[in-house]
Amino acid sequence: MTCGLKVNPCDDARTRAGTDDGRMSTSLQQRLRAWIAAPAYPWVTGGALTVGAVAELIAFPGSVTTTTGVLVSSASLMWLRAFPPVAVLTLAAGLLGFAGDVNLYLSIMASGLIGCYALGRHRVTHPAVTVAGGALGALCVNLVHINTWSRMDLPVPVLWETRSLSLFAESFLLAVVIFGAVMMGDAVRSREETRKERSLAQAQLISMERQQAAEAERAAIARELHDIVSHSVSMIAVQAESATYTTPGLTPRARDGFQQIAGTARSSMAELRRLLGVLRTPQGQEEPALTAPQPTLDHLAELVEQHRAVGGEAELRVSGERVPLPAAWELSAYRIAQEALTNARKHAPGARTVVEIDYGADRLLTLRIHDDGSGSAPGSGAGHGLTGMRERAALVGGRLSAGSGPDGGFLVEAELPWGTG
Repeated sequence: MTCGLKVNPCDDARTRAGTDDGRMSTSLQQRLRAWIAAPAYPWVTGGALTVGAVAELIAFPGSVTTTTGVLVSSASLMWLRAFPPVAVLTLAAGLLGFAGDVNLYLSIMASGLIGCYALGRHRVTHPAVTVAGGALGALCVNLVHINTWSRMDLPVPVLWETRSLSLFAESFLLAVVIFGAVMMGDAVRSREETRKERSLAQAQLISMERQQAAEAERAAIARELHDIVSHSVSMIAVQAESATYTTPGLTPRARDGFQQIAGTARSSMAELRRLLGVLRTPQGQEEPALTAPQPTLDHLAELVEQHRAVGGEAELRVSGERVPLPAAWELSAYRIAQEALTNARKHAPGARTVVEIDYGADRLLTLRIHDDGSGSAPGSGAGHGLTGMRERAALVGGRLSAGSGPDGGFLVEAELPWGTG
């Protein structure tokens, strides 16, 4: 025995038809909006209405005032988008054309409605001022027509007598039409402003969420570095320091080696604390004060000595007059040399490395690190170390090249311009 709901095929067909109608309506609205936003829209609209006005004037000729008002009202629509205040001329010319003749031309109706809509859409003036001005113009047109009827010996009731207010039905009707067109334009403008504000608020919210996610990720990375890397490096420093006192029979060279390991570990701990401070500092705030000074080019000699202490052969050559550089340039040059020496120890053990630094007279700092090893690098120069060196050089507006040297071995060359002459 089964139970369930039976679907009426007719209802399903009506649902699909309603969905299709909704899609067609949406597509039609999108096409209409695209056409209205097209640059050619005002020219085509104004041109078409002007042609229609000419045809109407041929079929139903009017006075010079009427002809001028009809043509100006239609033709002025061509400049409506480039200069929205021209809509005032459109409306005024339309009322003038209607006042010059009792006939209300279709072209005047169309151009007048578009002009009123544009006045509200572009907020040329406050909607209340626009409506009041339009109503006053409609009253003037009505008074002109009343005067025309009286000169044509038509029965015109005296003001304040029975049926006298019916004389002003024309001005009332025109005022209502003007009010509706202006309010429609103002409503469209308000809706678009609301949509833009909503989009801006949504973009700001997304940006804040991304920033919060990035700060959370930075905090997570900082925790991992502190809990894992920091602990491991500190253990290396402690064990290397204690080994010099607990291991019997150490030679002076071995004791110096342990001291070098401990010193390098302590230096790494200082750098790690600085990195943790950067990661824990929210974006837009200043970094906390560093517990140790940043390394500069004055520390290159110590860096070369550390390279020699772990078994490498290195030489430092300095040319040019030592000049103080901005902190970012000093740090970038030091890190590039540090990474190049590290790569030399890893990929060319036992090779002789020469570190050359040239303080150029044209404010161009040149750094060369060359070894006489096999001349190869991991991944053909695509390692993370080489990528980091290139990024450091680019950060200060310089460039870096790495590859086989002209005399063999591996060469890292960086040019860091630090100012203009």
